[in-house]
Amino acid sequence: MIPAGVVTAARVTHESGSVDDLAVASPESQRAGVAELLSVPDVEEAYVLSTCNRVEAYVVAADGAVGRAALEEFFAPVDDDAVVVTDHDGSLRHLLSVAAGLDSVVLGEDQIIGQVRTAYEDARDAGGIGEMLEAAVTKAIHVGERARTETEINEGVVSLGSAATKLAARNVTLAGASALVVGAGEMGQLAARSLADADVDELVVANRTVSHADRLVNELDVDADAVPLESLSTVAEEADVVVAATGSTEPVLEPQHLETDGGTDRNRVVVDLGQPRDVAPAAADSPAVTVYDLDDLESITEETREQRADAAREVESMVDHEFDLLCEQYKRARADEVIAAMYESAERVKEREVERALSELEGDASADEQREVVEAMADALVNQLLAPPTKSLRDAAAEDDWSTIHTALQLFDPDFGDDGPIAPSIQSSSNTGTTFEATDDD
Repeated sequence: MIPAGVVTAARVTHESGSVDDLAVASPESQRAGVAELLSVPDVEEAYVLSTCNRVEAYVVAADGAVGRAALEEFFAPVDDDAVVVTDHDGSLRHLLSVAAGLDSVVLGEDQIIGQVRTAYEDARDAGGIGEMLEAAVTKAIHVGERARTETEINEGVVSLGSAATKLAARNVTLAGASALVVGAGEMGQLAARSLADADVDELVVANRTVSHADRLVNELDVDADAVPLESLSTVAEEADVVVAATGSTEPVLEPQHLETDGGTDRNRVVVDLGQPRDVAPAAADSPAVTVYDLDDLESITEETREQRADAAREVESMVDHEFDLLCEQYKRARADEVIAAMYESAERVKEREVERALSELEGDASADEQREVVEAMADALVNQLLAPPTKSLRDAAAEDDWSTIHTALQLFDPDFGDDGPIAPSIQSSSNTGTTFEATDDD
């Protein structure tokens, strides 16, 4: 059963806001964000997706105004111009597009579908996933998987990590260079693998937990070492290329980390994939250091977008089709809910009338024969009475006529009549002058 709720969503992404806007919008965790939204009265379900380039929140409420108010409070610290709010259909379609990689910095990136799935698990653990978001998020994951197996949307540069390597290569010859990756999480792993594939001469991975960095360097086909973050003052000044991708809430790379002995004028590149920033803004003041952040990856991602234009059109068509299927799923479930209530109501009437009729029948025939005749009559009556409204309700659902659906829910309440008046006795057609016959149109 799908509740008759309304999905409303709001987001701050790499397209609508800056890196700083994203930092302000980010909740303490996805679970904490879901819990915050569920604390709002009348919010029934909630889902939060928070990554380095997007913070999105989805809520389900009986009234869209409730959802909009909850999301307005959720994103209150963010500049209004950076927040995009969508209605029911727009929210669902956008979620499918996100999972398919159509809304990523790197078009078609693979990481986002795993992030959507992790956010789903976090929301479910926090009690935010109900029938409506269950259908929506699982549909999004399905679309994301189809996009990557049935099209070429993820060919070539498929992550911010590989985009960072390509951007660095514009300023520094990577073959034979020394590189430093700060952070051994998912983004750091992608960057390290990409740099190794670019034939850097040596690679250092610095991470708060050294054992995680050890596991990463052991799988790389390059001369690599793992060090703690405390070693940045030593290793950062030796690196030609630095890619920072940690989960720190404060910068981990300061200007002094990037200073070199002897005032060398060699070009060095730092790519900051952190959100919030991993590199202090003052680090860019050095003339020998070029610092890029997420906003600067646009040129790389635009090239990728052009290369994947045909695949993107295929995926967009796929999203349109799956969106239509999701809407039909909601409509059919809501109609079926009403129809089930209608039949339950009619069944109660039938049972009551059968018992009443049996009590009034004369005892010429056996009790079993009497019951069989009366129940057959009652079943036929119920089926004939309910066939037309069943068809009408399905048509109403297909046409988004929810006024009719809600009215039917009230009219066919299964609990109605439990203590109400008993229906009039069934009279013979010879007494009423009226007969009822089923037709082919029923």
